[in-house]
Amino acid sequence: MNTDEITRRNALLGLAALGASGVVASGSTSNTSSNAVLTQEDLGWDDATSKYTLPDLPYAYDALNTVIDEQTMRIHHDMHHAGYVKGLNNALSKLNLIRWDQGDDSLIQHWQRQLSFHMGGHINHTLYWSGMQSEFSGGGGQPDGNLAHMIKNSFGSFGKFAKQFKLAATKVEGSGWAWLVYEPLSKQLMVTQMQNQQDMMFTGAIPLLGVDVWEHAYYLKYQNKRANYIDGFMRVINWTEVSKRFERARI
Repeated sequence: MNTDEITRRNALLGLAALGASGVVASGSTSNTSSNAVLTQEDLGWDDATSKYTLPDLPYAYDALNTVIDEQTMRIHHDMHHAGYVKGLNNALSKLNLIRWDQGDDSLIQHWQRQLSFHMGGHINHTLYWSGMQSEFSGGGGQPDGNLAHMIKNSFGSFGKFAKQFKLAATKVEGSGWAWLVYEPLSKQLMVTQMQNQQDMMFTGAIPLLGVDVWEHAYYLKYQNKRANYIDGFMRVINWTEVSKRFERARI
């Protein structure tokens, strides 16, 4: 690989890391000094191709069948999530061409928006899948330890948190997400809504737990009964994983 190729590859990786700023740590494993909740490996970054790949689900397609049916999982992961990965790689490629004076400069705003949307979609879904586990494998219930204490300090009780989280998710206008986030300046947990894959998330917020309320996430099983889907989601939260994210976020 010649010097120009190495430089272009590093520039592309820099764009990818910038898109995931505050959420993703570079390298294959989390750095103990980083509060990032994901690694490039978690997101399927391939050094050989300088592209993202779609990670496998962390469980079988039917593992969450009591809440999310197998067909929905297959469509959601293999088509929708895969589409965000494809769009992300395309946006990175187009921006790289512009950086090297080989693309259309007039489209910079378009491709920056595409980067934000598709990178958001990829990160959101990666957190979503690993933030769930089967009811029969320990999903649901309540967290313990430091996260439980922080939820009580931030919301008053787990019940009050759950009420706010479910209401926020139910009342998202159109397509989007509800998130439990850690705000590092105030050192507090907060619940926030997100429209689409990136809008309304404030700078510095570290996502810990997200529920996808785009219709493709639940419509086959629940039709327009979003609140029922969210109630089901609460039964498959992987609080062990969310607690690990919280411990990394508050470093």
